[in-house]
Amino acid sequence: MNTDKLKLGAENAPKRALLKAMGYTDAQIARPRVGIVNSFNEVVPGHIHLTQIARAVKDGALSGGGTPMEFNVIGVCDGLAMGHQGMKYSLSSREVIADSIECMVKAHGFDALVFIPNCDKIVPAMLMAAARLDLPSIFISGGPMLSIDGSDLNSVFEAVGALKAGKIDENKLDKIEENACPGCGSCSGMFTANSMNCLCEALGMALGGNGTVPAVYAQRLRLAKTAGEQIMRLYQANLRPSDIMTEKALHNALTVDMALGCSSNSVLHLLALAHELGIEFELKTVNEISGRTPNLCRLAPAGKHHMQDLHRAGGVYAVMNELGDLLNKAEMTVTLKTVGENIKSAAVKDSGVIQKYSETGGLAVLSGNLAPDGAIVKRSAVKPEMLDFTGAAKVFDSEEQAIVAIYDGKIIKGDVVVIRYEGPSGGPGMREMLSPTSAIAGMGLDSDVALITDGRFSGATKGASIGHVSPEAAAGGTIAYVKDGDRIHIDINNHSIELLVDEAELSERRRTMKIKAKDNLKGYIKRYARSVSSADKGAIVC
Repeated sequence: MNTDKLKLGAENAPKRALLKAMGYTDAQIARPRVGIVNSFNEVVPGHIHLTQIARAVKDGALSGGGTPMEFNVIGVCDGLAMGHQGMKYSLSSREVIADSIECMVKAHGFDALVFIPNCDKIVPAMLMAAARLDLPSIFISGGPMLSIDGSDLNSVFEAVGALKAGKIDENKLDKIEENACPGCGSCSGMFTANSMNCLCEALGMALGGNGTVPAVYAQRLRLAKTAGEQIMRLYQANLRPSDIMTEKALHNALTVDMALGCSSNSVLHLLALAHELGIEFELKTVNEISGRTPNLCRLAPAGKHHMQDLHRAGGVYAVMNELGDLLNKAEMTVTLKTVGENIKSAAVKDSGVIQKYSETGGLAVLSGNLAPDGAIVKRSAVKPEMLDFTGAAKVFDSEEQAIVAIYDGKIIKGDVVVIRYEGPSGGPGMREMLSPTSAIAGMGLDSDVALITDGRFSGATKGASIGHVSPEAAAGGTIAYVKDGDRIHIDINNHSIELLVDEAELSERRRTMKIKAKDNLKGYIKRYARSVSSADKGAIVC
């Protein structure tokens, strides 16, 4: 056992004494030590119930002959952090979570790990930690929230925009607010949290149903118990994340990403995970895989369906089975079976949910003089009339400035809203912006207005919302030199984004326009701003 060096022999008597102080018996100390990495807190609705998930996991591990030992990590709710300084701490928390798990595991020693994430940055952070530590590991999420009446958190954001535009009154807004989030779980559309939990299945790091079984179903608890049992089998087989998360497995994840129409943030996290695994993974791979992968789901925000509908329709495995030879089926998974063995009997149960919506995948990488190193758009959530669009720039140096302009009715048809100095370093933290996009959609302008930022857009975003522009403004990227009234051409199907300003004028602007820097930073976020990479590299800290 990995922990033998911490518990065997006379020299380890002090360590055994400390374990006995917590009530562990000699028999428990002798068994394989299973770390239960829980992200429970009473702040995030996706995490409020994770004590129950952890209890079920422990029951499974105990029945399999392990000694489960739980520790917690932080978790940020993007919805609660949205629209203020708190969002600077969402993406940046990914590195804190991964590092803190490394600290706990290296300091105390474990033989295997069960990761219990649910919401946005916690999932990729735990995947990064699993890759880094390379102990037998399995993932079990808390599961998605239900949608009772077809609404979700994004419905509330859009309703705010509709209220500002005079399309609804406050009574209507109150009703939407009351019904949109009916209980615990990750927000119910194919937003970032659910995207990443589904991709855990595609990567092979979670059991079938991890991404889709609703949080409130008893099936979720049974799945958690099964995960606890399975970690002991993985320990006995010595199957580790490095055996599962191979380059081919990453390609599987990206292929499933395209088929499901996942959040654009998934690319950022897969880039970071590839870095942890030492696998070369470039943005151009996104378009290569997207070009040959059909989009098979249009869950909210791209369509009317939610995670419970995907679960009912056959789940992630059914989508994977539809992809056929586009997947590397020989890759090993935490089931101790291959991808092909896992999905061979999965069938589509509702072709209204899982069907071919387009010949190409849900995401696209754009490049051009405005984004030489790339930018990301959720193509499956863009209206057809916005796939090729030229408009006039209205430039804002922060999300707050843009929101005021949108709510004041200063954004009109034909505008391209440019929000800059919100990148990984310049933000810092690459804030996620659901309020601006939802306000525009709620005002009925998502067929006529595009948004571009060096920050991020929420997985709940729909419309021509292009994020992750690299290089960012703070690094001297072209986006720093855009002026009001500049024409911008967006051609999503041809992967192009161009600022229609000649090079001589751009050179003059680079000479005369000063890059803005934030000099009021302190604490962790100041250190993060100094060391974070660009978005096209995954916004990693190294």
